[in-house]
Amino acid sequence: MARPNYSFAKHQREIAKKKKQEEKRQRKADAKQAQASAEPANPATLPPPAAPTPL
Repeated sequence: MARPNYSFAKHQREIAKKKKQEEKRQRKADAKQAQASAEPANPATLPPPAAPTPL
């Protein structure tokens, strides 16, 4: 009967954990980037809104 290789199983769990952490880090970075591009960085640097033209 074959014996279980606990070292291999532990290594596989560690690899899976690192992969999951990296994916989470990437998702957070993507969300932060998307939020930064959606919002203006500093409203003071934007030009003022155009006044309505009189008819």
